[in-house]
Amino acid sequence: MRFLASYQSSRLGKKMIDSHHHLWRYSAEQYGWIDDSMNVLKRDFTTDDLVGVMTAAGIDGTLAVQARQSIEETESLLAAAATCSLIRGVVGWVPLADACVGDVLDRFKQTATLCGVRHVVQDEPDEGFLSRHDFNRGVAMLESRSLVYDILIYTRQLPESIRFVDRHPNQIFVLDHIAKPTIRSPQIDETWKAQISELAKRPNVFCKFSGVITEVRDAAWTIETIRPYWDHALNVFGSQRLMYGSDWPVCLLRGEYPTWIATAGELADSLTPAERAAFWNDTAVRAYGIG
Repeated sequence: MRFLASYQSSRLGKKMIDSHHHLWRYSAEQYGWIDDSMNVLKRDFTTDDLVGVMTAAGIDGTLAVQARQSIEETESLLAAAATCSLIRGVVGWVPLADACVGDVLDRFKQTATLCGVRHVVQDEPDEGFLSRHDFNRGVAMLESRSLVYDILIYTRQLPESIRFVDRHPNQIFVLDHIAKPTIRSPQIDETWKAQISELAKRPNVFCKFSGVITEVRDAAWTIETIRPYWDHALNVFGSQRLMYGSDWPVCLLRGEYPTWIATAGELADSLTPAERAAFWNDTAVRAYGIG
């Protein structure tokens, strides 16, 4: 907790954005991915909860990200942002593969808070989903509307994701959760290491250092469990394309919010002041175009 205490006592005008969190009114029907091993998530997580957690951690702004694939949830997140000044932007879901997606995007873009869209590709049974013509047609409509596309995948889907990104060289992409490597001490996931290095060669791809602790397969984790993944992500993306995120409240499965932000803070301690500013704030602002 050393970082959190020192940062809050001497913030020196710095800004902090959490680029990845969720909100929901829990129901077993709507959130079927929350199974019996995730009882801590089986409750509502509201803007009141968000403000309490983020304010205590010194966070100035957040990005709310979709957790289920429905227009109704996107509308709900945009409504939450309209009443909660902490939420600077929304990464919602739209039916990218549908012929009508352009109309949906235009309707949502009337609300300036929508800054990106995401599809839960990690759960698609079709391993070639990212190559589908109808899906790519929808993604091709995002650039002209200044919308980011968040890539949510497992490591095994990185090769297909690289080909997907190459189809849209001018589209801004943000890779969620560093592509969910399989984290076990003491070795690093070598497949992840090689493939994320290749993806990072594309300058239009940013990366969230988020959701990392939930990918740890060990019974317990420490900062040293996480450090090899931080070092490599920082090496290939640089601070100008790497941003802080928590994946709250999903991160609660492996640790409380103060534990995660303190871990990220200690890892970032070795950065220069400009690099720290980029990681904690500036990269998210630039990638998503949020004020």
